[in-house]
Amino acid sequence: MKHFYLIALLSLCTLASAQIRINELDSDDASTDDMEFVELLSAVPNESLDGYVLVFFNGSTSGNDSSYFALDLDGFTTDTNGLFVAGSNGVSPVPDLVFGDNSIQNGADAVALYIGNDTDWPDQTPATTTNLIDALVYDTNDSDDQGLLTALGVSVQINEDENNMKDTQSIQLVDINQNTYVVADANPFSLTGVTTPSYIGLDYTASATELSEGDALTITFTTTQVVPADLVVNFTLNNGGFNNSDYTGPTSFTIAANTDTATVNFQIIDDTMDEGDEELRINVQNNLPDGYKRLIDNTIIRVVDNDFTVAAYGTPLAPTYGIVAPTTPAGYYDSLDGLSGTALTDEITNIIADENTVRHHTYTDLTEILRDADESPLNSNQVWLMYTEQQRPKLDFQGNNAANAPVWNREHIFPRSRANYFSIEEDDLFDGINVFVTTKRDSLRHGNSDAHGLRPVDSGENSSRGNQDYGEYTGPAGNAGSWNGDVARAIFYLVWRYNDGTMPLDVVNGNPPNSTDGQLGDLALLIQWHRNDPPDDYEMNRNNLIYTWQQNRNPFIDNPDLAEFIWGNMQGQQFVLSTNGVELPEIGVYPNPNSGVLNFSNLPGNASISIINALGQTVLSREKLVGSSLKHDLPAGVYAVRIEGGVSTKSTLRLIVK
Repeated sequence: MKHFYLIALLSLCTLASAQIRINELDSDDASTDDMEFVELLSAVPNESLDGYVLVFFNGSTSGNDSSYFALDLDGFTTDTNGLFVAGSNGVSPVPDLVFGDNSIQNGADAVALYIGNDTDWPDQTPATTTNLIDALVYDTNDSDDQGLLTALGVSVQINEDENNMKDTQSIQLVDINQNTYVVADANPFSLTGVTTPSYIGLDYTASATELSEGDALTITFTTTQVVPADLVVNFTLNNGGFNNSDYTGPTSFTIAANTDTATVNFQIIDDTMDEGDEELRINVQNNLPDGYKRLIDNTIIRVVDNDFTVAAYGTPLAPTYGIVAPTTPAGYYDSLDGLSGTALTDEITNIIADENTVRHHTYTDLTEILRDADESPLNSNQVWLMYTEQQRPKLDFQGNNAANAPVWNREHIFPRSRANYFSIEEDDLFDGINVFVTTKRDSLRHGNSDAHGLRPVDSGENSSRGNQDYGEYTGPAGNAGSWNGDVARAIFYLVWRYNDGTMPLDVVNGNPPNSTDGQLGDLALLIQWHRNDPPDDYEMNRNNLIYTWQQNRNPFIDNPDLAEFIWGNMQGQQFVLSTNGVELPEIGVYPNPNSGVLNFSNLPGNASISIINALGQTVLSREKLVGSSLKHDLPAGVYAVRIEGGVSTKSTLRLIVK
C-alpha cells in the first residue's frame, strides 16, 4: 500500500510562482551508499538551473540544523521531461551532476533548493526560508526534528523507510502542482508512477579491466532498444597522464538507425618510457541527444607500464647495505659530538625540528611523498608495504576506487589516536613540494603528516594494527619482521621531533594503556628490534627522499648508535660522531639466504660474532673469529648477526637461514 504525506506550503507566494520542485530523494541504500540521489522537476522541459543551489542540512544534535553540503547548479538544465538528477557513482542512468558516495545523510535531515550559489552556504550555515524554493525534511525511522521543520517552514517529516525497504526505495513527489509524496521503488530520470523509461539507455562493455602496453581493447556500445536514427556519439579515453599519445583508435562511434550496437577497437601503444601505471577512462560525457541517457560512464581500466625500473638495492625482505649513500649535508650532525643525556636529546630536537629550516606539507601531499619514498625496489610503479612485506601498485591507494582490488593506506607508526595528531581543512589539498609552511617542534598537526612517521600498509592490516603497542602488535602471521627496526627508528625520531608542548610524545617500557596519552611501548622491544634489524639501503633511500621534501632527516637511520647513547648500553656516555657516516657497508655476510656456512667480507681481524634469533636470544657466538667463515646448523628463520671489532667496525646484519 502506498503512503502519502501532505507537505505544508513553504511560503504561499514563493511556491505559487516556483517552477522547480524536489521530485525524488534517495538518501539511503545498501553498503557503500553509492546510489544516493536528488531529482528536480521543472514545470517546463529544458529549463536552466542557473542561479539555483541544492543545500543539505544536518538535523543531528551536533549538526545543529545547519548545512553540511551544497551543490551549485549553474550551467545545468532539466531534460525533455523536466528532470535533473544529482547523485553518486552507482546511480543509473548516470546523474547530470555526480558527487561522492555516502554524501547524503540518512536523517533526520533535509535537502532544500534555494536561489543562490554554493558559496552562500559554507558548512554550519543555519537553515532558513530566505530565498527558499522547496524543501524536504526526511528520515529513516528517526524522530521528527521540529527545529529543522520550523527553520524550513515545513510541517511534515517523511520516513524513507516507511515500507521497511529504505535500501531500494525513495521519496517521490506525486505531482509538481501538489504537495504530496509517495515512498516507492527508486526511479531516477522518470516521473513518479512511470514504470517504462521515457529514454533510450546507452550501455557499454569493455574487453578487459586491466591492460598492459601493447594490448588491444574492444568496447561494445549498446542501446536498450533500436535507435530511430543514426546515433553519433563522441567520447574520450583520456585521463590524467593517459592521452591520445598512448593509444590509437577512434574518438566517436555510430549506432546505425534501426540497430542497437556499435563496436570500436583500440591499440595501446607500447612505448619505451617509464611513465608509471596509468588508468584510461571511458568517458561518453553528458552530451547525448535528447531522449538518451547513459546507463554507465567513466569506467576506469588500468594500463600497466611494462617499462618499470628495478632499483640497484634490495627490499626490506632481501636487504642490501652500502649501495645508497646518505645525502646528509656537511656538518648536519656536528653539534651532537661530545654530548650526552638531556643535552644530547635536546640538540637532536634542535636539528630535526629547526623552525627556520624544517618544512610541513599537507596530509594529501604525504600520499605523493610515500609513493616515491616507499617505491618498491622491484618495480618502480609499485609501493612496498610495511607489515605484510609485499608490493602493491601505487594506483591502488585507498580512495582511488580500485575495483575489487586490495588497497594501501597511510599508517601512522605512532598511532594518530595516541599521539593526538590532528589536521585542518587545508591539509586536504595537494600543493606539491614547493608549497609548504614552516613547522614547530610541538605541532602535532604537523606530526600528522610527517613522512618519517608514516608508511604505506595494506588497508586491512592497518585496521588490524589499530592503536596497539609494538609487542602487543607483532604483524600478520608469518611475517619475517623486516619492518621491526624501521618502526623502532621512526618512533625514536618522533619522540625527539615532537618533545615540547603540553603532551610530548614518549616511548616507554611495557604496554601502557591504548589511550590518547602520548605514550607508546614497548621501548625494550623496540631497542632490540633496532639492533636486530639495522638500517638498510631501502631505509636510507627513503630518508634521503623525505629530506628533499621536509628538510630534516631521521638521525637514528644516519647514526644508529644514537639509540644506545639515549636508551641502550651506552646511556649517559658522550656521543662520538663517526667521521665516516653509516659504517654498515664495511662488512658483509654471504650467501644470504644461507644454509650451513657463513662467509664474511671486510671482516676485521679477531672480530667477535653473535647470532641472535627473532626472540632476541643469542643462539651462536664466536669470540675472536679466526678466518672469514663460520659453520652453523641453525634452523630456518630470520636472524641478526652482530659483529664487533672495535667501535668503528661495529655492525649488525640481517641473516635469513633457509
